[in-house]
Amino acid sequence: MLRQRRARILATLGPSSSTPDQIYALALAGADVFRLNFSHGSHDDHAARYNIIRSVERDIGRPIGVLMDLQGPKLRVGRMTGGKAVLETGSRFRLDLDTAEGDATRAGMPHPEIFAALRPGTDLLLDDGKLRLRVDACGADFAETTVMVGGALSDRKGVNVPGVVLPISPLTPKDRADLAFGLELGVDWVALSFVQRPEDIVEARSLIGDRAWIMAKLEKPAAIDALDGIVALADGIMVARGDLGVELPPQQVPVLQRRIVHAARAAGRPVVVATQMLESMTTAPVPTRAEVSDVATAIYEGADAVMLSAESASGQYPVQSVAVMDNVIREVEQDPRWREGLDASHKPADKTTADAICCALRRVTNLLAPAATVTYTASGATCLRASRERPTAPILALTPKMAIARRLALVWGVHPVPFEEAEGFDRMVADGVAAARFHGLADAGDDVVVVAGFPSGRRGRTNLLHVVRVGEEPGV
Repeated sequence: MLRQRRARILATLGPSSSTPDQIYALALAGADVFRLNFSHGSHDDHAARYNIIRSVERDIGRPIGVLMDLQGPKLRVGRMTGGKAVLETGSRFRLDLDTAEGDATRAGMPHPEIFAALRPGTDLLLDDGKLRLRVDACGADFAETTVMVGGALSDRKGVNVPGVVLPISPLTPKDRADLAFGLELGVDWVALSFVQRPEDIVEARSLIGDRAWIMAKLEKPAAIDALDGIVALADGIMVARGDLGVELPPQQVPVLQRRIVHAARAAGRPVVVATQMLESMTTAPVPTRAEVSDVATAIYEGADAVMLSAESASGQYPVQSVAVMDNVIREVEQDPRWREGLDASHKPADKTTADAICCALRRVTNLLAPAATVTYTASGATCLRASRERPTAPILALTPKMAIARRLALVWGVHPVPFEEAEGFDRMVADGVAAARFHGLADAGDDVVVVAGFPSGRRGRTNLLHVVRVGEEPGV
């Protein structure tokens, strides 16, 4: 069952979407990849959902990707006397390592790494930016601040430090335990939260290896400063607009979203736009017009996928949310200006054989309007480079590895199909055309473009582009 659209949908599972019937309905409605949010739920919860996904995958006959989202280092204040205290604007407020309950004059913050990075003049944001403190003086175990924006501060509220690179790993002990569990389970993507620098990707790669692809969640200003380095090392990028919108003025988020999407597309990395895309549908059966425009904007920019969080995990209308997103994507992709925008924002290819072949693929599909492109890929590299070019013809990715097929379920325009590795050029062409016909992408008289590496089975050896007319060559 192939999708009749290029962009993909990533849906988060949770209390509203954990039964076999619910997950099956989400897949039918348009979900291509499911997100397991390890900030919530037990290992048993996630294992049960994973097993259901694999059962649904077998029932519908299409590879489904699974992304595990690690919680990352959550920075919080300690407990407050009576559960909360009111901080008055203009008052003095102290943060320290003392574990005693806080009040209107001080609170504990059990994160020495934050104090180590603070400087006078640094801003601290509490409770998703509702309260703002300015650091006046600080040391290894304290910070004296002025309350710039006051309000009620409750137990264990989050702390954000915009504009500061914190000397912390993106992987907490909890994350490492979750990661080991998820990799053993067989997840396809690992979303790394609160990435600040390229070294964070290197650290995660040392643990993950090639068992899954790494998606860097960009939600801190420091990550934007190191954008090119992070994009170069990660396998995919997520525009995580929640915390990004806390640490930066909201008017900057759309600009950065566009910058991140274009940087990922230029490098050939799948990019996901996430957070509050259809937020009102957690409680309403229809979205706001602004939310629909938000989803459409991501598709016009050429994002590989758009993501649902609470809408599908804990909302009242999870299936409807996926269906709305599916309908918006289809509508945008029928607009001629959508294609014009993709072409206008296309970046030059690298000077490699693989990119030269895939660049030629883009020209061929523009000129000949073939019914389909068939890519043979063992590692996913050929398919990713083909998708980077945003060809007009759908990409049928034939791979001998189910794990690669599942990872490619997130990639723009790609229809991944597990397929036995072809031996010999003629067999490769014949099998590719047969697959395109079997999946309803091509018929007699149609052109099909085959892209592969020959001899087959070697990573990064894309060196072949062949155009064949269905029915005009023996065996095809």
